[in-house]
Formats: sequence, structure tokens, C-alpha cells
Amino acid sequence: MTRPSASGSLAAWSIVFGSLSDPAFAQDADTDLAKKLSNPVASLISVPFQFNYDRGFGPDDGHRQILNIQPVIPISLNENWNVISRTILPVIWQDDVAGPSGSQFGLGDITQSFFFSPKEPTAGGIIWGAGPVFLLPTATDDLLGSGKFGLGPTAVVLKQEGSWTVGALANHIWSVAGDGDRRDVSSTFLQPFVSLTTPDAWTFTLNIESTYDWESDDWSVPLNFQVSKLVKFGEQPVSLTAGARYWATAPDNGPEGWGFRLAMTFLFPK
Repeated sequence: MTRPSASGSLAAWSIVFGSLSDPAFAQDADTDLAKKLSNPVASLISVPFQFNYDRGFGPDDGHRQILNIQPVIPISLNENWNVISRTILPVIWQDDVAGPSGSQFGLGDITQSFFFSPKEPTAGGIIWGAGPVFLLPTATDDLLGSGKFGLGPTAVVLKQEGSWTVGALANHIWSVAGDGDRRDVSSTFLQPFVSLTTPDAWTFTLNIESTYDWESDDWSVPLNFQVSKLVKFGEQPVSLTAGARYWATAPDNGPEGWGFRLAMTFLFPK
């Protein structure tokens, strides 16, 4: 048997490491990470910090700023299935959102979702996940949360083909316990979305984060357009996002007109 020469082995390793350091290879990896961010059930640990500003609440034109801390943690159940934990922890600053109600600052209610999802796309390239969603009454002020514990189902379905991602996420939450003096919760959340990721890891996203309140028979429908870019700080991949939203409809005391969104998402690929 002929053993490979030292020079031949060095040449082989130089090809491997050369491909890893090739700018085109790195760009492809960045693009793949950016596309995974468009998939709510991707097997990717991420920690988004999302800041939202909205105005026009109530007769005193109140305003609200929310910093959503949204860790996403995939857990492998077996060789075929993941469960994806998605948490939304809101930190809220608001002023006169219910008439002359003054200012409040603190935590809002946590929304915790679990999606059971196949590790590989199913027939036709469809990616999906489904499971329970919980509303936890963690608000530090009555005007920052519902005062109710809630639960219900949640699901997401999408398809990624080429540079495009198209899909929708939905949930419904009913209150099942909590402060008996507070209004019950029965709300449906619908989020259709479409995004385009370019070869240089820019992502352009359009979505609608609509909520229907069955207790008050009111829709809240903001249209969001946002632009994201995947960058690296040293070896740490980070997605930076900026966007605008327009409130197509909202309850009488809800937000009006234009708002904006800024986000920074830390990614921890395996």
C-alpha cells in the first residue's frame, strides 16, 4: 500500500482550510444564517433584543416603547424531532396610553411558546411546527399586563425556496386563571410573512402582526417592513434590523399612524 506523501497531505489540508477562509465560503455561511432567522423553528439558538415605538394611544396621544427580549432555544428530542422554545419578555415604557394615566415602566406579561417540529422539511419542502403557548402574568403594573394566566395552541408553517421565505405564524390564547376583577383574555394572533435574503446576507421582510380581541371585537393590524443585515463582531454573528410599521387599524384607544422597530439579534450556531 502506498502511503500519501507529507507534501500531498499538506496540500490536501491547505485546500480544506483555504476553502474555509475563502470569502465566498464565508458569505454563503452568512447567507444561510440570515435565512435561518426567517424561519421561526430553525435549529438555531438566537437572542433578539427588539425595540418598538408606537404613538397615538387614547385622547392624550400617548406613546409606548417596548424592548422585547426574545430568546429562541431549539432542543433535540430525537433524530427526527426538535422542540423550539420561543420566549417574549417585554420591558415597557409608556405614557398616557389610557387617557391621562401617567407613566409606567416595568415588565409586561411573558408569552412562552413551544413548537414541536420535524428536523427536516416535509413533503413539498414545507417546514412546520405546532404546540402550546402560555401567557404568564408577570407584569409589574396593572397597565402593563392582563393580570391573567392564559394558554392555547400555536402553529407555524412556511416554505423556503431559493432566496425567498413565505409563511405564517398563529396562536390563540384564552385566560384560565388570574385576577377575577380583570377582563378575560381571548385573542387570536395571525402573522403572515414574506422575506427575501440576498447573497450578501441582507434580508427584506414584510409581515402583518394582527391580533383579534374576541372580548372587545377589535382588530389591531400593524403592517411591518424591515431590513436586516448579518454582520460579525469578531467571531460573533449578529443581525441588525431597522424597520417601520403602519397601523392599518387599531381599537379606539390604540396606536395610530407610524411607528418604528430596531433590533439586534445574537446568533449562536452549532
